[in-house]
Amino acid sequence: MSHATRSRPPTACLPVVAPILLALLGLTASAGCSTTSEPAPAASPVRTAAAPSPTASPSASSTPTDAAWAQLMTPMNEKALALLTLAADRATEPRLRAFATRLHSGQEAELGRLRPLLARMGLPDTDVHAGHDMPGMVTEADLEAAGAAEGAAFDRLFLTGIRDHLRHSAQVSRSEITAGARADAKQLAAALVTAREAALTELEGLPGAAQALG
Repeated sequence: MSHATRSRPPTACLPVVAPILLALLGLTASAGCSTTSEPAPAASPVRTAAAPSPTASPSASSTPTDAAWAQLMTPMNEKALALLTLAADRATEPRLRAFATRLHSGQEAELGRLRPLLARMGLPDTDVHAGHDMPGMVTEADLEAAGAAEGAAFDRLFLTGIRDHLRHSAQVSRSEITAGARADAKQLAAALVTAREAALTELEGLPGAAQALG
């Protein structure tokens, strides 16, 4: 299912959001978007992050961690939906198609909660990560490769791509539960973690998963 095209941000990641996301992901700056600000130390608590980005004005009850999580999870789900749509139609195994269909419905339902959360936080409905290679994000290159693949090759691309999406989105959501401040964001993050863990367990038992995922 398609969604309205999101407006694109400047070519560099926002100077505050990027370090927070890197802290959430537990990565070095080179693994995500580049930033002109001083990078956050690897073990630095994200609660003490600097003021929010100029393009994001979360309410007083929000922290930059809450904003960074919501602004990452929304495009992550949107990109995953495109891959799930392909898999629901093109996967060779009926169980793969059924899994993709169920997960598509679940990710859409999550977007139905993420977008209102962005609005309550005073954040624009824009993809601040467009054009950047964020861990766990299904990219346009991924979708092009999946669109060109057939049979078992398509199944492998789908299984590895959706596995990475589920793992990384669960990882950043756990960090939001620990370091976020908003009750509604932390509650949604907890629901996402539960859904991701269940999906990953099911994924491991799908046809071809053992060979594709190693």
